[in-house]
Amino acid sequence: MKSAGILRTNPDFRRYWISSTLSTLGSQLSLLAFPLLVLSIGGGAAQAGTVATCSMVTRTLLRLPAGHLADRLDRRMIMVGTDLVRLVALASIPLASGLAELGQAHLLCVAIVEGAATALFSPAATIAVRDVVPEKDLTDALSRSQTAMASSSLIGPFLGGWLFTVDPILPFAVDAASYGVSAVLLLRMGIRPSQGVADSERDNRLTAGLRWLTHQRALLAALLFAAGINIVSAAAQTTMVVSLRQSGAGGTAIGAVMACAGIGGLLGAAAAPWLIKRNPAGRLFLLIGTVWALGLAVFSGTTHPWAIGPVLVVVVFFSPPAGIVVGRAILVLAPRDLLGRVSTATGLLMAGLASAGPILAGSFVDSMGGSRTWLVLAGAAAVVTVLSSVPLLRETSLDATGDSDRDSDSDSDSDSAKNRGESDSVAPAERPAEEPHPEQAAPHGTKSVGLIPAPPAPRRNTGGT
Repeated sequence: MKSAGILRTNPDFRRYWISSTLSTLGSQLSLLAFPLLVLSIGGGAAQAGTVATCSMVTRTLLRLPAGHLADRLDRRMIMVGTDLVRLVALASIPLASGLAELGQAHLLCVAIVEGAATALFSPAATIAVRDVVPEKDLTDALSRSQTAMASSSLIGPFLGGWLFTVDPILPFAVDAASYGVSAVLLLRMGIRPSQGVADSERDNRLTAGLRWLTHQRALLAALLFAAGINIVSAAAQTTMVVSLRQSGAGGTAIGAVMACAGIGGLLGAAAAPWLIKRNPAGRLFLLIGTVWALGLAVFSGTTHPWAIGPVLVVVVFFSPPAGIVVGRAILVLAPRDLLGRVSTATGLLMAGLASAGPILAGSFVDSMGGSRTWLVLAGAAAVVTVLSSVPLLRETSLDATGDSDRDSDSDSDSDSAKNRGESDSVAPAERPAEEPHPEQAAPHGTKSVGLIPAPPAPRRNTGGT
């Protein structure tokens, strides 16, 4: 089934996709407007950076507890509740501005509250998505979500900047409204009840997701690839901006070059189902890593924006399929009662490692120059590719089957669950490393791998890497 068909025939996925697209676009508007607003009310660069840092730290600290709650509580109520919390938090900015009470402390509190709510939303959405889209449609559904997120990441900053020039408060009002629309759509989304797990079989430890991941050799190899490319990507963004600036490029030229990453991601998300269908995971990762290594090596030889831009489109074009493969594997392989904690453990791994990229890039550029830094990053991409993709060349557990109908409807799921009774009684930690958990997952929106800014976790049934 094609992704367009999914939107036509699956009303729950359609509600999710619309809510995800609108709220992701709203978040991209305020992402740019937050530091601009801090500066406009008299704050300095340090204060503007503090707002973003506090939001990121809050999300990181709450990742594992959020996954634990999502595995135990009603995930739709978590999603709706956190959307309403974010609506109130963002709407308080226009309200405080109208009362002439808006200050830096208020913006800092909003950033922390929104970060906490987003951390709670993500794993709940991951669990919900597997109930809505059949496994056979998972790749196309994730591709559709990736396309929407890439589009929002491409046009959001430009639109946010324009709205800010019209009225500095307008981007926040639009973002708050997007959360309200999302909450309404999520309330109308039908989610099948979870199949209970006996208390004696449930792993209630906060680190259960991390423990489960240690037994998944193929998935760990895929995560190694995605995390490695994310580090290189984060470092490449800093290196790109600094190198272009040092060569005399202006802000407009630099912005145009970085927009090429969004264009590449948008095209890559649209082509992802075709690439995934024709390439096993190992070969796909080998292709993606090779393109990244060659593209970064090309950057070492030029600082001309109009030469870098087209190469960047090609490099990022191959990134979304990797994110889709990893996200699908998590949803299909992770035990249902651990899915929230597995998704947050994966996100913690990806975000934690990627955060070191800009710092490393800045140090390398200062000590050895931009050209050599590009070569170092190219070498790092090559090493990560070899270490992760070669072990997967003969591995098939991460590949999309495309013809699976195990989750095509709730009745078949219920019947198969009964027939699997004894198998389901095996504790997650005791299941063989390469054996998929009998309760298969459905789609979820995963974060892109590469120079595309990773959007907030998709609104409706997803949870990502």
